[in-house]
Amino acid sequence: MSTDTAVYWDPYDVRFTDDPYPTYARLRDEAPLYYNEPHDFYAVSRFADCERGLPDWRTFPSSRGGILELVKSGIELPPGTLIFEDPPIHDTRRSLLARVFTPRRIGALEPSVRDFCARTLDPLVGAGRFDLVAAFGIEFPMRVIGMLLGIPEADQVAIRDTADSRLRTEAGGQMTVDASNFRFDEFGEYIDWRTDNPSDDLMTDLLNAEFEDENGVRRTLTRDEILTYTTVVAGAGNETTGRLIGWMGATLDRHPDQRRELVENPALVPNAVEEILRYEPPGPFIARYVASDVEFHGRTVPAGSAIMFIIAAANRDERRYPDPDRFDIHRRTSQQLTFGLGMHYCLGAALARLEGRVALEEILKRFPQWQVDWSGAKLAQTSTVRGWETLPLVIG
Repeated sequence: MSTDTAVYWDPYDVRFTDDPYPTYARLRDEAPLYYNEPHDFYAVSRFADCERGLPDWRTFPSSRGGILELVKSGIELPPGTLIFEDPPIHDTRRSLLARVFTPRRIGALEPSVRDFCARTLDPLVGAGRFDLVAAFGIEFPMRVIGMLLGIPEADQVAIRDTADSRLRTEAGGQMTVDASNFRFDEFGEYIDWRTDNPSDDLMTDLLNAEFEDENGVRRTLTRDEILTYTTVVAGAGNETTGRLIGWMGATLDRHPDQRRELVENPALVPNAVEEILRYEPPGPFIARYVASDVEFHGRTVPAGSAIMFIIAAANRDERRYPDPDRFDIHRRTSQQLTFGLGMHYCLGAALARLEGRVALEEILKRFPQWQVDWSGAKLAQTSTVRGWETLPLVIG
């Protein structure tokens, strides 16, 4: 974009999809508090402003949603969505999920996750060419969520497609917001079946977990509450992790020397995943409702506004990171904002890191070299995610 006019940024404008980072740099320098008049929202892009705002639930509550279309719609969100709730009800529900979403349970998934990678990637060896997103990235996250919830493999694809369609928009378009976005029924039959057939999985734990609710009543979750929880868990982890797989393929193609280092020393893979998450976050921004007047950079954001926290810009803020536009698998990052911050820090962050680590280890083990056929690659951005729709790899 030209630098001889006032900086402009629009999350729906496809002109910003391929490389938004020069515009983000201009926002940080020229308009750290930015106002978009056509869509009537404010935005902050510096790390310090995101670090200040994201945990401040009183000023920037989540109860109106975390996506710009939701915030501006004014629609009443159903209880149990968790990521769209505030204290005290949020704390009660999150603590319940945290009790069953444990490090032990996440860690126990690794052999099954690695086995799925092997079963999916092994048939591609010798193919010479395949689409990383279509062959692996689309399938992988829902299979892992299915393992966690105990969903039979035969049912996982249909559930994934339903969850994806709820948040998907056309490039440059906005998400349609109505009651259908929150009609959580794809897990209904499975929940009823699992009620009669308990197992060692997250769903059974949710069915049996006792807790004290916000009214002081000791009880288990209702069927509707479990429906909402499981839909949120499945939806939140599916699209973003699938995009992460694509960013691994694209970013390491552009940095073949660092890819070679990872092949030679797999111990570097966990930090490489962390750097990819910082460098190309699948969820580039988080929206919030502004509950009371708040000041940024000497200007007031009035109550009732919508504000965007552009975490993809904050993750490359030179005020926080040295040489932030350089991809470096050796970078030591004490904190990046891809998983959010504060009480809404992603509950599935440990699972996403496990998925990223195992997937990258298994990909590099079988395909130490590749080139992206950029003529066939398609990058898409919606109001929730940015990532590759297609990413054809030429092997060797």
